[in-house]
Amino acid sequence: MTFISGPWAGAIRAAAKSGAACVLGLAALGAQAYSGPAGLQSKYAELRGQLSDNNFHRPLYIESSEAGDTLKGDIYAVLDYPFASVSSTLKNPADWCDIMLLPFNTKACRAQGGNEQTTLQVRIGRKSGQAAQDAYPLEFRWQPIALKPDYFESRLVAAKGPIGTRDYDISVSVVPLDGGHTFMHLSYSYGYGFAGRMAMQTYLATTGAEKVGFSVSGKDGNGQPVYIGGVRGAIERTAMRYYLAIDAHLASLKVPPDQQLEKRLQTWFNSSERYARQLHEMDRATYVTMKLGEYGRQQAAAR
Repeated sequence: MTFISGPWAGAIRAAAKSGAACVLGLAALGAQAYSGPAGLQSKYAELRGQLSDNNFHRPLYIESSEAGDTLKGDIYAVLDYPFASVSSTLKNPADWCDIMLLPFNTKACRAQGGNEQTTLQVRIGRKSGQAAQDAYPLEFRWQPIALKPDYFESRLVAAKGPIGTRDYDISVSVVPLDGGHTFMHLSYSYGYGFAGRMAMQTYLATTGAEKVGFSVSGKDGNGQPVYIGGVRGAIERTAMRYYLAIDAHLASLKVPPDQQLEKRLQTWFNSSERYARQLHEMDRATYVTMKLGEYGRQQAAAR
């Protein structure tokens, strides 16, 4: 591992200890290449083959890219829920806090304000238990873009994040499909500077060295898939976590309110463990105990 000294050393060492790659991976991509209902329906038609036949065993497609100082990850998926239910849920910032709190490294989320002044106060930290005040703060501005009978789109944007990261943007758009299904595009990106690049390189050289993403770059000598690694692998893992969080939250709405939290936690954990090579971080009991505490603190703060 490269020796790092000078003013960045403390920040980078702290980043490596606190799982900064998760913070960097939270970023999401805005500007969609397939905006609007016609464009998204066209993308669905383009991807129908990949959605129906893939290694995910669910209608899902992932792509990622790195250009200059920006990382981008996109997920396209068919949700097993009607468009009206999906759009009415995703238009609610409070529901987004419930979604964002499911991945292991989100320590707190609180929606504040109203209408176009709504913000989500998010705290991102270590995968283990951590007090919210000790985690990285991110303030996302909620931007409703479109709410139509055949199209929904919203964005969460943050101008800056920890360790020199910037221009966070989480975009979600959905269109209805036949049979009570919905096609979703979830897009992530962020920009980074010198400190962010060094923090990610430190992570990839240590605890993240063996981690992979989902895109297949080729096959090994035994004919087995070789998955992409590095920064693209990192953003693909985070994109998948948040897609699974949206799906778990929607699934929880089918049960009585007093059972919804347990349903969300169990669904998210079970789904992530289907892709254990990429997403496994802790055992079920540790995850559920940690998240019950974090949701409890969030509900107490809301009251």
